Amino acid sequence: MVQIPPRHGGNLQQAAARLHCRPDQLLDFSASLVPFGPPWSLRWALAQALGPAAASPLVVYPDRSYGQLRGAIASHHRVDPEAVLPGNGAAELFTWAGREAAAEGLSLLPVPGFVDYERALACWNAGFQRLPLALNGWTAKPADFTAALLNPDALGLGSVLWITNPHNPTGQLWSRASLEPLLERYALVIVDEAFLPLVPGGEAQSLLPLVAQHPQLLVIRSLTKLFALAGLRLGYAIGAPARLARWAAWRDPWPVNGLAAAVAAPLLKDDRWQRRVQRWVAKEGAWFFKELQGLGGLTPFPSAANYLLVRGEQPLLALQEQLEQRRILVRDCRSFVGLDGHWLRLALLDRRRNQTLLSALKGALTSSHR
Repeated sequence: MVQIPPRHGGNLQQAAARLHCRPDQLLDFSASLVPFGPPWSLRWALAQALGPAAASPLVVYPDRSYGQLRGAIASHHRVDPEAVLPGNGAAELFTWAGREAAAEGLSLLPVPGFVDYERALACWNAGFQRLPLALNGWTAKPADFTAALLNPDALGLGSVLWITNPHNPTGQLWSRASLEPLLERYALVIVDEAFLPLVPGGEAQSLLPLVAQHPQLLVIRSLTKLFALAGLRLGYAIGAPARLARWAAWRDPWPVNGLAAAVAAPLLKDDRWQRRVQRWVAKEGAWFFKELQGLGGLTPFPSAANYLLVRGEQPLLALQEQLEQRRILVRDCRSFVGLDGHWLRLALLDRRRNQTLLSALKGALTSSHR
């Protein structure tokens, strides 16, 4: 039976215990990771790091300054190394962004949105205000989104803005031009670009090129999604050096383990892998969306990312339970503020597994209409 919705997808151990099977027997559409990873560049880098060298990352403490890691990230994005702070995944960095936001004032959170922002703010008893986004057919345009965020009547006293680009869970890609005016309105703008490297043409919409000119801008990224290494935990923030220096002083020593620090540089150089991922998102995403449109009872929303939000004409909890009995996991969207049991988020996997999900959905929807 489906329990209270988890805050995140990919809870394979818990689901396997509930369904009395092994985690590798589950088909997981609840976590949006590249399904054909991790790449060989990661496997090679791990093999090198685990070699017999006396200075193996397993033997020595990581460099507390993470100089080489910060340099590799800075070189990749063409920014100052002092403007880079690696983290134990994006989640750790959201926690420190929450502390920074608490000091600035009230945070504005467009909803539905990623629940971890509220978790980070709660760590510091920070106030926040939710701004509901209309999902009636999801016709919101970038200009309309920006207008809502610039409207003083809708914003109250919000001085900090949290944005996900592409938006989670809808997959809407916001253009850089549409977001740039917001930088003059808020004391702090936190932009989560964890999924952006997977989006075809997405890098052209990144706010990273604006960081040097806008000290109030903070961009957080993760290597988890692109390289399918959720278990390794590696993310980074790019922002004003003085701000990131404060974070480094606040947190525990060695937040990034030695293996994660050792593999970042080879991964960031693997442009071929990123192009492969983006080709997959473009081709498989368009096909999957069209196939979902053909299923009666479900309405998928266009997405630039490697996940699709779908709405059911009827509540989908019973359908989700039927999928689980077939050992198929999907993202229960009740953890997204503003969404109820009518909504699911489906990760994009490879064609064979996507077809398996479509077949299961068709069977479950047919049985529910009998």
